[in-house]
Amino acid sequence: MNGQRRIRVMVVDDHAVVREGLRTLLGRHGDLEVVGEAASVEEAIAGAQAASPDVVVLDVRLPDGSGVEACREIRSARPECQVIMLTSYADEEAIVASIMAGAAGYLLKDATPDALAGAIRTVHGGGSLLDPQVASMVLGRLRSGQHPADDPWHSLTDQEREVLERIASGETNRQIGVDMHLSEKTVKHYVSSILSKVGVENRAAAAAWLTRRKFGVGQDR
Repeated sequence: MNGQRRIRVMVVDDHAVVREGLRTLLGRHGDLEVVGEAASVEEAIAGAQAASPDVVVLDVRLPDGSGVEACREIRSARPECQVIMLTSYADEEAIVASIMAGAAGYLLKDATPDALAGAIRTVHGGGSLLDPQVASMVLGRLRSGQHPADDPWHSLTDQEREVLERIASGETNRQIGVDMHLSEKTVKHYVSSILSKVGVENRAAAAAWLTRRKFGVGQDR
């Protein structure tokens, strides 16, 4: 290593056997050091602050919420920390929401140990990546995006559209309220209305929906 500092990695997964496996596999690479583990969104956010990792390898689905929300909070608190989402299967909404939340990479759990180690080095160096299978699926979906006359966007009020844009930018209800001079209760009402009109269950899905819609605009080739 010639005295170069090792890349500090934190592993987040609700299965202890997965965390131990990742710790063991990554430990075989002399330039990587696992400095923390977490099993939930709450632990991930707190652990990222305490351990100061360079890269967080984060499961998309956790017992107390979405890894996407954890990614957003971690990146908001420590923009220098890079996040790789690691999951068992490709979920289009989660992928796009992860990108919007600031994730630098998205890998499936069937990736080889060397591929994961390489991904960690890539994002730590300022790069980004998607698993080839994931990239192909997402790009295909985005390129085929259409905006029919009954597009839910048209049912949203101007206020709701602005709230949705801010959700997609990673703002919390409190931040939205401050920026738009609204009470947090009013923002929550807008969010509920948006989720109902767009037909999704949570903020991450709403952000993913908006991102897909934007990518579909102007796709004429």
